[in-house]
Amino acid sequence: MRIEISEKNCKASEKLVGVVEKKVSRLEKYFDDDSVCSVYLKQEGRFSKTEVTIYYKGNMIRAEVSGDNFYDNIDAVLPKIEKQIYKHKSKLESRLKKDAFVEKQLFFREEELPEAHVVKTKTFRLTPMTAEEAAEQLDLLGHTFYIFQDAETGEVRVVYLRENGDIGLLIPQKA
Repeated sequence: MRIEISEKNCKASEKLVGVVEKKVSRLEKYFDDDSVCSVYLKQEGRFSKTEVTIYYKGNMIRAEVSGDNFYDNIDAVLPKIEKQIYKHKSKLESRLKKDAFVEKQLFFREEELPEAHVVKTKTFRLTPMTAEEAAEQLDLLGHTFYIFQDAETGEVRVVYLRENGDIGLLIPQKA
């Protein structure tokens, strides 16, 4: 697994890079060599934000943590990633490394895994509009995301409320 570290509003020390690489490399037991782990370190005022995204065989696992420092963040974000791997173990097993689940040295306790299931289904009509109009709808409804049909392309798009209050736009791509 290749590990890529990028920074925003900060400069990672050699010590921090070494700690991140060492700890993230423990996830290599799940992924083949062609997988990529992207670690994004961002300083937001007095808070540090750490995002870890793993790209493997056309799939992605992602988690993020904000805290006082990057060292504590990396310790908090890795159990989140590993919980996702174990939570979806049966779906992922065919895509992950052979014998990925044999070793039991985990970042978290296995009994911490929540049971996931769909509890509600909603249907709605896609309305053709611009991203700006969808952002207005998002604000009017007070939701954290809004799905719409792009008036120009006819494709499905999603606008969502980011943690910092900005609006993001998701554009799906076919694999």
